[in-house]
Amino acid sequence: METKIAQQLIALNHQFYQTFSEEFSNTRMRLQPGVQKILETLPPKASLLDLGCGNGELARVLARNSYQGSYVGTDFSPNLLETARRSLPEGFPANFYPLDLTDPDWQEQLPPLQFDFIFAFATLHHIPSRELHVSILEKIRFRLKPGGKFIHSNWQFLNSERLKKRIQPWEKINLSPSDVDEGDYLLDWRRGGYGLRYVHHFSPAELRSLAGEIGFSVEESFLSDGKEGDLGLYQVWEGGSVQYSVFSFQSPVVSQCH
Repeated sequence: METKIAQQLIALNHQFYQTFSEEFSNTRMRLQPGVQKILETLPPKASLLDLGCGNGELARVLARNSYQGSYVGTDFSPNLLETARRSLPEGFPANFYPLDLTDPDWQEQLPPLQFDFIFAFATLHHIPSRELHVSILEKIRFRLKPGGKFIHSNWQFLNSERLKKRIQPWEKINLSPSDVDEGDYLLDWRRGGYGLRYVHHFSPAELRSLAGEIGFSVEESFLSDGKEGDLGLYQVWEGGSVQYSVFSFQSPVVSQCH
């Protein structure tokens, strides 16, 4: 995919989540069953980095369950981050950072720390191009402690006849199928107005290829969510041991909840 096409798709999704942040947040007021399953396996005091934390529902669930570990949440949407900050129960130690994973320097916007677990639930499928996928995943691996886990989910909307009807032609945004990669789709949104967003449909084979290219091992893979339990593909990747050194760090704007 050409860089200018990737940038156009990134801009499309930025516009979508800024325009429909409230409506989108209202559809995400509970965790998906697959995420709940993952949380049940967490040790009580692990350090967590939640990439694409949205409205903060995962942090709220951790707080209600008296989680004793540390939590850092990031999202590129200021509106969703503000919802996350405001709605978190008082006393739960969480830090929220405005951060765009498509920014090549995104990891330098975080404190120079490694984490036991890094989450990316329903996040990677909104990022276009193999090049960006590889770059982001390399940085994620760098941010894991030795033996740490990267746990992510990706939307399997092609498993739903209802959702397949939301697929729109690329011509609606002045592109053609030849401009995008295999597995790329344009889906519409009809709640609180009409919008369009870019989504990539990851296959298990594509994810295995990415994991192997970067040095992850796939420990677990399962389907969950939706009426038939097959709308989310969850995977647990082990990152191995990565040489880590503290780089120069300048504090970004941080929303803290204590």
